[in-house]
Amino acid sequence: MEPKSNAVSALVSVMAALRDPQTGCAWDKAQDFSTIAPYTIEEAYEVRAAIETNDPAQIKDELGDLLFQVVYHARIAEERGWFDFNDVAAAITSKMIRRHPHVFGDAPDRDAQAQIQAWEAQKAQERQLRAEAGTLDGIAESLPAIATAAKLTARAARVGFDWPDTAAVLDKLEEEIKELRAELPAASPARLQDELGDMLFVLVNLARKLQLNAEACLQGANQKFIRRFSFIESALAAMGKVPADSDLAEMDHLWDQAKISGL
Repeated sequence: MEPKSNAVSALVSVMAALRDPQTGCAWDKAQDFSTIAPYTIEEAYEVRAAIETNDPAQIKDELGDLLFQVVYHARIAEERGWFDFNDVAAAITSKMIRRHPHVFGDAPDRDAQAQIQAWEAQKAQERQLRAEAGTLDGIAESLPAIATAAKLTARAARVGFDWPDTAAVLDKLEEEIKELRAELPAASPARLQDELGDMLFVLVNLARKLQLNAEACLQGANQKFIRRFSFIESALAAMGKVPADSDLAEMDHLWDQAKISGL
């Protein structure tokens, strides 16, 4: 096994070779921040999927892919004279030390909840230094919509703009459902989009109030749908059929069977 420093240096060197103007890879040389960004997001999701498998080899592989994305962006920045990978590593190291004075300094020890509060206070100070005065300033607009909604509502809640409990959120959800129903007969697509967006926003709030991750909730529902629909297809195949040969009543019945079987 290579020493840690050598392994990182080797990866940085590989990236530099791929981007070499004369001898590098034509595809890699053609990329920039914007073209690589979608791959970066994809790799982050693949890390999450690997974690769900609890397979160390797969997690290691996906983390490597994600690290390569960081090295890629750092290399592009280095070519522009902005910063390099070492600067990225140094910046995050400094930030972590700054945000954990109870570990690296002489601040009193903190439990997990106290650390969350201190972390948020530190981030608020850093936003002020960046002239981000508003409560919602600094939230990346490029985040997935669910993640953005979760961050927006969490920020607002920290300054007291929040429902008192989950019951109040459920009441709001019922109100939004009624508003959507009222729009259905003759609403324009824009109005329907607006009302459905309100419903989804409230659902993200509900997840937060229940101390759940909305993205994880939806991902779980996606996987459950895959399992149950696959059961339907398998059951139909055993009868020599495909879904197009079936009808909703039959597939609903098979769906109920999938639920009973624990899928």
